[in-house]
Amino acid sequence: MWGGRARALLQVWGLWPAGVPGRRLLSGDAASQTGRSSPRCWNCGGSESPERGDRFFCPHCRALQPPDPTRDHFSLMDCNRSFRVDTTKLQHRYQQLQRLVHPDFFSQRSQNEKDFSEKHSTLVNDAYKTLLAPLSRGLYLLKLHGVEIHEGTDYEMDRQFLMEIMEINEKLTEAQSEAAMKEIESIVRDDFEKAKEILTKMRYFSNVEEKIKLKKIPL
Repeated sequence: MWGGRARALLQVWGLWPAGVPGRRLLSGDAASQTGRSSPRCWNCGGSESPERGDRFFCPHCRALQPPDPTRDHFSLMDCNRSFRVDTTKLQHRYQQLQRLVHPDFFSQRSQNEKDFSEKHSTLVNDAYKTLLAPLSRGLYLLKLHGVEIHEGTDYEMDRQFLMEIMEINEKLTEAQSEAAMKEIESIVRDDFEKAKEILTKMRYFSNVEEKIKLKKIPL
C-alpha cells in the first residue's frame, strides 16, 4: 500500500551502511560511555571486559548481570544499525537470547537474578518486536539519531523527495572513491528530516491498514 514511498525509504536507509562498510554509529549515551571502566559484578565484585561475550553473565561467578543501559536494540540483537535487517537472523538471535535470560531458567536463583532476568526478557521482547516490523524499525532508527515523530504530527509531502533519492542513488552508483562515499554519507546524515516525513506518512497508512483488517473480521 505504501508503494514507491516505502521503497524510497528503504533506499534512504540502505545508503547508510553501503556508503562506509563496517562503520557503526553510537547513540549519544553509548558514545559517552566509550573509554569508561567496565562495570563490576554485583555478586563477586569481579570486573568484566566490555568486549567479552554478550555481557549477560559475570565471567568469574556466572551470576546474571543487570541490563546495560547504554545498549540499543541493534546491539542487543546483534544487527547492524541499518534499516535493512535479516529477519531470519533476528529470529534466531531472539530465540538464543530467550534461552539465556528467560525467567523460567532462574526460578532457583537469587532474587537479584530473578529480577534481572525479567528485565532482560522484557528488553529482548521489545527489541525483537521493534526491529522485526519495518515501520517501528525506521522510527527507532530516527529516535537513535535524536529525531522523534509524535502522535498527531503531520507533514506536507515534499514533491522533490523521490527526485532527490534518484540523484543520490546515481551518485552512489558513480562513486569510485572514499571522498565520494563520504559526500553521499553526509547528504544522508543531513537528510533525517525527510526520512521523518516519510515515516510519518507510513505510520498513517499503517493505521489505516489496521482498521481495514479489523473491518474484515466478521462479527
